[in-house]
Amino acid sequence: MKIESITDCVKLNNSVQMPWLGFGTFQTPPGEVAEQSVLWAIEAAYRHIDTAALYKNEADVGRAIRKSGVGRDKIFVTTKVWNADMRSGKIAEAMNASLKALGMDYVDLYLLHWPVPGKFVESWKALEAIHKQGKARAIGISNFLVHHVEQVLAGASVIPAVNQVEWHPLVRQQKLLDLCHGKGIAFEAWAPLMQGRVAQIPELVEIGRKHHKTPAQVALRWGLQHEVVMIPKSVHKERIIENANVFDFQLSSDEMKRIDSLDQNKRLGADPDNFNF
Repeated sequence: MKIESITDCVKLNNSVQMPWLGFGTFQTPPGEVAEQSVLWAIEAAYRHIDTAALYKNEADVGRAIRKSGVGRDKIFVTTKVWNADMRSGKIAEAMNASLKALGMDYVDLYLLHWPVPGKFVESWKALEAIHKQGKARAIGISNFLVHHVEQVLAGASVIPAVNQVEWHPLVRQQKLLDLCHGKGIAFEAWAPLMQGRVAQIPELVEIGRKHHKTPAQVALRWGLQHEVVMIPKSVHKERIIENANVFDFQLSSDEMKRIDSLDQNKRLGADPDNFNF
């Protein structure tokens, strides 16, 4: 599959279209910074914005989308239910709170943020109800490993549309990627630029020089060529624009293999089998 434009979309398993390149807002400070960065992203032609209840910037995301002048139906919005709401069984209330903060009647994708032990299977049932009510056009999971995905699938009436996980050159999770693609679950990468650390990977620097691209652009192109949805985050206008400029070059199969070989299963974030939040 050739992904040649920022408007190109993956067709989810329920036929909803999700842009391959999105804009992340994790650790983007609430208020003016979040609002402005989302506005810049929309100006740069991003049409996929990712937020979460945990990030405390849903209201800023919603405000930026309204200010942008781009129709709500033209922008794909993701948010996520936080772990505390899964533990307390208040997912319906959490969804309503997110919609109120966003100033929207629905989101395009609603995710379980982490596989909370003993709670994520019943939490998935709550997401199925939200989907049925039309409050989320698609529902999915985040940070779910192979065994978590299999447990959800065993009792699901609706197959997750997306699994959003940590994925970058140092943690590829190939078995998980293969499982999701095999089950028709779109695979989405958070921290695809390793929070800026891709700039320190010599192989990406070298490949970038050959293509007149930055290491970040190479990392994003590599992900797209693996058919992984990428959601880079930045609060700097020039970086936001730069991260969108990844559709005018192609990595060779040798370059792809070279980046693949960097995998060390080295996470920046928490282990989904062992987290305490």
